[in-house]
Amino acid sequence: MLGILASLLAPKVNAETLHLTSLHWPPYSSSQLAEQGAVIAITRAAVNAMGHKLEVDFYPWSRAVRLVNRKGAKYDGYLPAYPYPTEKFVFSDVLGTSPLGLVERRIHPVSWLKASDLNQYTLGVVRDYVNTSELDAMIKLGTQKVEVVNSDEHNLTKVATARVDAAVMDVNVLQFLLLQNKLKPLSSKVQVNKHILENKDLTIAFANNSQGLFWRDIVNAGLAKIDSDAMLSAYIKNSESK
Repeated sequence: MLGILASLLAPKVNAETLHLTSLHWPPYSSSQLAEQGAVIAITRAAVNAMGHKLEVDFYPWSRAVRLVNRKGAKYDGYLPAYPYPTEKFVFSDVLGTSPLGLVERRIHPVSWLKASDLNQYTLGVVRDYVNTSELDAMIKLGTQKVEVVNSDEHNLTKVATARVDAAVMDVNVLQFLLLQNKLKPLSSKVQVNKHILENKDLTIAFANNSQGLFWRDIVNAGLAKIDSDAMLSAYIKNSESK
């Protein structure tokens, strides 16, 4: 009886749909993954906890970002996003943590202690990805030599074939890629550098407008109701065991 009374007194929620863009970036996001990837599963759980729904469309990264601020766009934000200084977007609370490192050849590890030590090397980076603030500043100044590609897979093969000295890559992404049949042979050739560049926060970047602010607050409230760290850890562990 008390349960029935409580349900009658509970505020009615008009379910709305959050529309986001994303990219193929396993294990965090992909149309080909269970639940569309770890961070999308977390986001969906947070949105559902608030009585709403989530729909995600997948595009190449540059387009995924660009579509959010296009005039008349149906998209309210994109994910996963590393927070950075910008007036175009506002960022959600943290969905999970991305260990950003350097993938290198086993027979030729990169030696560095501070970011400027990397200037002696040519690094592979993915077009329009945010790296670390120090690294991006050096790239902008031209003091850091880089080769720009369109995917982490391409960077991985370039490292393995010695076309770059190392590549900036999320450690979980690297481990997932090396489980794929066509890339497994590279496991004996590459490794993660012993120094992690930075542990980056994974968030949702919402358009900096009233609708984006509305959804940011909804997601943040939903995240407070779930254990996103446990969800991310379990998802990655499960994906690595398959």
